[in-house]
Parts: sequence; structure tokens; C-alpha cells
Amino acid sequence: MNGRALNLLGALVDALHDRMADEGTQVSGLGASAPAALATLRACPGESVESLSRVLGITNSGAVRLVDRLASAGLMERRPGRDARSVALHLTPAGSAVALQIVSRRREALRHALAGLRPQERAALGTMAERVLAELSTDRHSADRICRLCDYVLCPQDRCPVERAVA
Repeated sequence: MNGRALNLLGALVDALHDRMADEGTQVSGLGASAPAALATLRACPGESVESLSRVLGITNSGAVRLVDRLASAGLMERRPGRDARSVALHLTPAGSAVALQIVSRRREALRHALAGLRPQERAALGTMAERVLAELSTDRHSADRICRLCDYVLCPQDRCPVERAVA
């Protein structure tokens, strides 16, 4: 791939990221990390604050503040964890609805961005995306970060190239 093509790919990634981030922030109304936190807890209920901080790539104290904001907004609740010292994070019904909307809006933003491609081009892009995602998935941490906004209904873990790469 030549330098111009790499630059175009970088611009495409940035544009898609910005569009999806804007959609998620608009739905949640709670800042940049909230959409990924809600989507993560939708897919993995009962995660700890520490686990959430790793998936989101934020500090533990940042995750605690985010959890406080989500709980204050009525989107998430803390429950007793696996042991006496831990806390399990769960979405409320309102949080589940917002998380579903975030994942749906992400999918629609991508669908809109790719609408100009022919069906065979979209299929080829999907195949290439699977290969690149597998290459980027070097360990459990990278896999969790990559899939933090994924729709696990459309891409179940047994068919996910990211999960297969780290299994």
C-alpha cells in the first residue's frame, strides 16, 4: 500500500471514529467514555470497576468517576461482587436501553458511511476487516479494547475474529 493510500485509510478511520463517537456521546449525554462503558456492560454484565478501566483505557479513579456519573444518571448500578471487597457493575433497564441505542447508532453510522460501496465491495471490506482485526488482537486486553463497542448479537464470540485470535 502506498503512502497516499495509507493516509486515506488513516483519514477514513479518523472520520468513522469521530462519527461513531459523536453518535455515542449524543445518545448517552455523558462524555466520551460513557458509550463504551454502557456497551461493555451490556455485553459483559457484572464487570468490576478495575476491569472496566482496563477495557476503556482509563485510570481506576477515572473509571470510578465514570461509574458514579452513570449511576447518578440511573443507567448503571453497583451490586455485590464475587467477594466481599468487589463490586459488580450492572446496567439498569434505562442503561440497557441506552446501550442498545448506542450500538444501533454505531451500526447505522457505519452503514451510512459504506452505502456508496457495491455489495461485493462491502463483502470484501468485511473479509479484510476480519484479517486486520485478528492481527491487531495480540492478547486478552487488546481484544477487550477492540470489542468494547461491539454488537455481540451480530458478532457472537464464537464467530468473532478478535476472540478467535486470542483463544
